[in-house]
Amino acid sequence: MTGATIGGRVTGVGQLPDRAQDFATYLRGLNARLDQRAGWCGVFWRRDPEGMRACLDGVEVPPWDVVEALLNDLAATMGSEHAEREAARARALHRASARAHDTAPGGRALLAERVDEMAREREITAQRLRELGARLESAADAEEADAVRLDLAWARDDHERATARVAELGARLAELGPGPVDPDESAPPPPTKERKRRARGSARFAGMPTEEPETSAPAGQAASAPATPTGARFAGAAPGRDEPAAPAPPVPDAAAHADVAAAVDLLAHHRAAGRSGEAHMVLVGAAGGPAGHLPLYAEELARRGLGADWATLLWEAASLPPERLVAAVDALTAAGRAADGGQLLRQGTSRPPTEFGDAVDRLDAAGRHREARTLLDAYVRGRTPEEAAHTASGAPGRLVPLVLDAARGVSDERYRDVAHALRVAGIAH
Repeated sequence: MTGATIGGRVTGVGQLPDRAQDFATYLRGLNARLDQRAGWCGVFWRRDPEGMRACLDGVEVPPWDVVEALLNDLAATMGSEHAEREAARARALHRASARAHDTAPGGRALLAERVDEMAREREITAQRLRELGARLESAADAEEADAVRLDLAWARDDHERATARVAELGARLAELGPGPVDPDESAPPPPTKERKRRARGSARFAGMPTEEPETSAPAGQAASAPATPTGARFAGAAPGRDEPAAPAPPVPDAAAHADVAAAVDLLAHHRAAGRSGEAHMVLVGAAGGPAGHLPLYAEELARRGLGADWATLLWEAASLPPERLVAAVDALTAAGRAADGGQLLRQGTSRPPTEFGDAVDRLDAAGRHREARTLLDAYVRGRTPEEAAHTASGAPGRLVPLVLDAARGVSDERYRDVAHALRVAGIAH
């Protein structure tokens, strides 16, 4: 599981840059001060001993969330004030080590693959959360419910760590810049062809197999979803003749910039003090704030080296009411952050089909057709045909035509699959 494993990138032993070895030396010293059988240190040693040894040898760069967990163990034994002082030094050494690994020959290609691996792991853990949520609702008794809640707690940790690692690895990749082409690396295949990918570089630390089939999507589901919203109905795209354009979000003023800067200051203070609960509440508040503030948070968090918190903020925003979710996507897309808008839209489709269908129905009944279709198109693209069909079960007269129209916008094959799923489910169309 993600929460119990380490992650990083393999380099050749005996070829370690000084900066990588400096961090490994520091990590060995930190590890020596901890109880190897207790806390997160004990969890990591029990579930990923090879990963821990690789990190202590300097062969792997552990994700920052792992280092942070070990610092929390240190705070429990030596006090939070001591751990806070250690955190600043650990962060500087960790960044230098990561940079040394990433700029090594072939580093860019391996880092890009690592981002892809962890993005897939994030989707797997999100699906696990949905499954466990459904099991909890149908638990037969209190004993079964308690067992599911325990699994849910671990699944949430898995997902939070995968989300943080996608942001961390993505920031490292962006920091490298476009750079010169490495003859050992990132040429992409023609867009009309699929290729067989081999997961390289520490796949075991993400719980991923060492080799994958040509497509990794579940049976009956599209092989991949677009990286950003596409099509006339999506925010920021040209509207069709019968669809209004997305309203332009208000331009943030000086007060908005000041509010965002103050919130990020508070977040950074909580992070430095090891108060993760309070930090999370700042992110929850930010997600629930004005949609136009989201691009400002993205910029400010990146500037302050808090990229992992941006991923968490997006995840929190995905639980907004549907009309506010679309407003957030609009704001990000209008600010030139279409990829973030697409990610937010996909995360927002993690709700159960009937709940999602009810929300779309309310929007459409209220005349908010653009928002309804934006959400429904994302759901049909990202979920199985069976799940897409069940969104129409609550109001088939209104929703079945919309579901089929959205499926037709994906592909003829998706249209046939969704139409078949509607028939099998007994939903008239």
